[in-house]
Amino acid sequence: SLLLGEFLSGQDRSIEIDKVVTTQHQTVIKGQKITFKAATGTQPVWDSAGQTIAAVHYTYYERLNVKNKENRPIMISFNGGPGSGSVWMHLAYTGPMILNVDDEGFPVQPYGVKKNPHSIIDVADIVFVNPVNTGYSRIIDKDVKRDKFFGVNADIAYLAEWINTFIQRVNRWESPKYLIGESYG
Repeated sequence: SLLLGEFLSGQDRSIEIDKVVTTQHQTVIKGQKITFKAATGTQPVWDSAGQTIAAVHYTYYERLNVKNKENRPIMISFNGGPGSGSVWMHLAYTGPMILNVDDEGFPVQPYGVKKNPHSIIDVADIVFVNPVNTGYSRIIDKDVKRDKFFGVNADIAYLAEWINTFIQRVNRWESPKYLIGESYG
């Protein structure tokens, strides 16, 4: 335990507040080849004075070569909880890759992922959002009151503003927008 503590204390555990990494992929859904971009990163949450108080982590899948992006829906996906990141919506349902499980839902060894032939990326772009304190999302300003992030009304307030900024950044104002989630999500 002491050795682990020494190991962890030497690590830089900070996260970048506003960072995106993008890759390109393809899959097949209903016999059609789909090319898409995957972007994962963090986006700030600001207080009323414009100071960064948190960083929200997300993964965004956007189909490429779409002629009429204004009419293409964007799904904003949340998992259950509270306290659970978007991993289960991401890797078990709507994402382009899912966990490799058998017909009963048990993981198949070697553990890993496989292409999801039922992903919705063929008809909608998807952003999987991790609310504060889930996934890699963190409070940045240690002086901010915790009730800013933890509660139904708090979640609605800061995540609505976060979504507003995200939609602006990916230029999807005209696209139909849908919320999807399970349980608390």
